[in-house]
Parts: sequence; C-alpha cells; structure tokens
Amino acid sequence: TPSSMRAMALKVEAKRIAADAGVPLVPGAELAGGVSDADLLAAGESVGYPVLVKASAGGGGKGMRVVRSSSDLVEAVAGARREAASSFGDATVFLERYLERSRHVEVQVFGATHGDVVHLFERECSIQRRHQKVVEESPSPGATPATLERMYAAAVSLARAIGYVGAGTVEFLVAGEGDAQEFFFLEMNTRLQVEHPVTELVTGLDLVAWQLLVAQGSPLPLAQDEIERDGHAIEVRLYAEDPANDFRPSTGTITGWELSEWEDEARVDSAVHHGSVVSSYYDPMLAKVIAHADTRLEAAGRLVRSLRSAGITGVHTNTASLVAILGS
Repeated sequence: TPSSMRAMALKVEAKRIAADAGVPLVPGAELAGGVSDADLLAAGESVGYPVLVKASAGGGGKGMRVVRSSSDLVEAVAGARREAASSFGDATVFLERYLERSRHVEVQVFGATHGDVVHLFERECSIQRRHQKVVEESPSPGATPATLERMYAAAVSLARAIGYVGAGTVEFLVAGEGDAQEFFFLEMNTRLQVEHPVTELVTGLDLVAWQLLVAQGSPLPLAQDEIERDGHAIEVRLYAEDPANDFRPSTGTITGWELSEWEDEARVDSAVHHGSVVSSYYDPMLAKVIAHADTRLEAAGRLVRSLRSAGITGVHTNTASLVAILGS
C-alpha cells in the first residue's frame, strides 16, 4: 500500500518504526540539515568509529561513506549529501556504526489483505562491490539457526506493524559467531527484489504469482508451517562492466549473446539479446544466472559451468570475476 511504502521509503523513519516493533538497530545518529561541525563530530564520537555515513533516501550504495576517524567525518558527510541530493533529490544523511565483519542477510516476507504475514526464509547477500550486491544465496552460510529464527520473527513483526501487503524484504546486518551472534535492522525493500529467484528455487514457489493473487485480494496460498525449503540456490548478477578497470560500466552494442540454461544447470533471467544496446542511462545488469542443487558447493559448480560456457561480445562483462568468486 502507499502508506507502507512511505513508512519504509526513508531509512531514518524506517528505523524509528522498526525500533517500535522491537527490531534491534545498529547504533546510529540522525543529523539535522544545518548541524554544526562540532555537533557532527560529537555525533560521530557517540556512535563510535568506524562509522558509515548513509543517505536516508535511495539505495545501491549511493550517498554512502565509511569514515574511520573524526578528521574525515565533516568532508565525508558533505560528499554523501551532495551525492544523495544528486541521485535521489534528498540530501538527508545519517550515521551508523560500521560493522567491519558483518554479513548482509535479508528475510523475504509476504503479507495479504486478510492480515496474514509469513516469511519465506532468508537470503545472504554479503558478496558485494561498492555496497551493491553481486552474489546472493539461500540458506545463509553464516547465520546460525537461532539467529535466523529471531530474524524471521523480527521481519514478520515489522511487516505486521506497517500492515504490509505483497512481497517485501527486511534486510539485516549479522555480526559475530555462534551464541554471541547478533543481528540489526538495515532497511526494508517494499517490492519484489532482484534476487527473488533464489527464494523461488529453494521453496519451489512462484513469488510473482503470489503477488498477483494477493493484489486480487486472495489469501496467501500457504500458511507458515506449509512453506518448506530444499537444497541451496545461488544467484549471480552479470553486469556490463570491466572488473580489470575498477569495475567501470561498459557500454556498446551486444554483438554476441550466448547465455542459456546450459544443460538445465542454471536459470537465466535476462531481457537483452544480440543487437541490444547497453547505454549509460540504465543499470548495467545484463542477466541474473541462478543455480539450485542439493549443496552449496554443487550449486556454485553449476553456476561456474554455465558462466564458462557463455559467449558475450560487444561489451565487457564481469563473467570471469564471478567465476573467480564462485571458485573461492
């Protein structure tokens, strides 16, 4: 609904709502538009270094700066504000404690107009470049079962708190290991995400069909205890970019496009083909390639074989980089 989208659209407001719903938050500080340098430095000290300067609006890593000492904070906030204003039309930024070795784990939720809310397990999205996801998988290889159960409950609680209807994702940071592991609210995406095929492959469910049913006013097709997960799925984002040149976007005309469900080993979601023009005006993602298998290692192997068989010419891609990541 418009109201739930508005509630989660700005990260500062979303954090307030999450706190009211009992969801743990990363230590942070809101920043007024005309905050003085002295007050800004005091806020940085209260949060604790290293801190992350984040744009309240938007996403994709824009308006984000990691700051490791107070001497760099004022300049970083000014730069993040400029980028946020340019990208999103909103210069509001805030501070969060930067968790050095954290995992990025998100929970898929689904709500219906009847008030039902369920989760469809988690996806781990920790492999990123420039704070933008590159590899996503389920189950999470690092979050403990106890942490996940608490995250599922927190995600459902937040969705219920805003009367959420349809597909959504509640994103968390997970820090620590074993019994000492903690999780913190990051943001909620009020839409079906790029990486939804990962969930589809491990649950065997069609999330787009679920969206259409919910939009028609139907109840959710399954209750929570009827939703099961099987095996391991991994998705990689195939980008038109040059990893050897600092991941710069690559533009041009695709002169060769050979990327298909290679021997049924992988699912390919793409809208480009031979002759497609890759311009500078849109996101550089060419395709999503997703594999499902009994184990994480088998899923990674299937993806590697599919990517190595790809023949894409006319633009640079991150194919070799993805193969290296999957083999690591």
